[in-house]
Amino acid sequence: MSVGEHDPYTGQRMTGHEWNGIKELNTPVPKAVWFFLSVTALFAFVYWVLMPAWPLGVTYTKGLLGIDQREIVRESVAEAARQRSWAQRIAQDDYATIQADAGLMQKVRESGRALFGDNCAVCHGTAGKGGPGYPNLTAGAWLWGGTPEAIAETIRVGINSGHPEGRIAQMLAFGRDQMLDRAAVLNVVTYVQSLSDPTLASGPEKEVIVAGKEVYDANCASCHGPEGKGSTDVGAPDLTDGFWIYGGDRQSIFNTVYGGRQGHMPAWETRLSELDRKILTLYVLDLGGGK
Repeated sequence: MSVGEHDPYTGQRMTGHEWNGIKELNTPVPKAVWFFLSVTALFAFVYWVLMPAWPLGVTYTKGLLGIDQREIVRESVAEAARQRSWAQRIAQDDYATIQADAGLMQKVRESGRALFGDNCAVCHGTAGKGGPGYPNLTAGAWLWGGTPEAIAETIRVGINSGHPEGRIAQMLAFGRDQMLDRAAVLNVVTYVQSLSDPTLASGPEKEVIVAGKEVYDANCASCHGPEGKGSTDVGAPDLTDGFWIYGGDRQSIFNTVYGGRQGHMPAWETRLSELDRKILTLYVLDLGGGK
């Protein structure tokens, strides 16, 4: 095939190459390709002139704009440190002072939301409302106290966590361990349910409730108190407020009395800094359940 040969259909010149009867057209490069190549080359040249680009042994071309990425990083770190001055105030100020400062509390909400989501939400839920086996942190029903100091201590040492100063609590298995027979368990379950639902006392189970109170006074009052109000000294829940960790229906209460309970909360002293624990304390208080 001749190099000067033209394609009879398009009129394009041939390159002179032929493969198994297939002839190659000498098609010019599209103008769009030339355009973008030119723009790319121009951009690269301008970038080389304006920005740090070429290494020169121990230094490099600085560019006309004088941009220094290391200096930018140093300034960013310094600015972050200046902005985090609020953290020093949180570490130093008492809880009441921080809660009275709207600006600081906004920082607490921003940082606390991340801390809570990473460490607490898996059990207590993203909104802190808990679930079966996990306390609702917005309800004000505290096992070990809802003051800032009490919450901070619970976060620090945990519950049944193995921490040497940890809080320890256990609900005995009165039925499984045969401390009470089945009739006594049923009676005390009915009485306990009546503490948060007074309408039961005037219903057909009045005699059962009376019998259950006798069982309660002999076996439960030492922890939950004579009126069922609980005790933050030993982590015994209030049985009168209608807030239940494991459920307040008859069957759930029976399961608790019969089989016992022993919840677990990790100790965060070695996992979170003192500042992070204080932010978490303030965040939990801000959820609405602190007192």
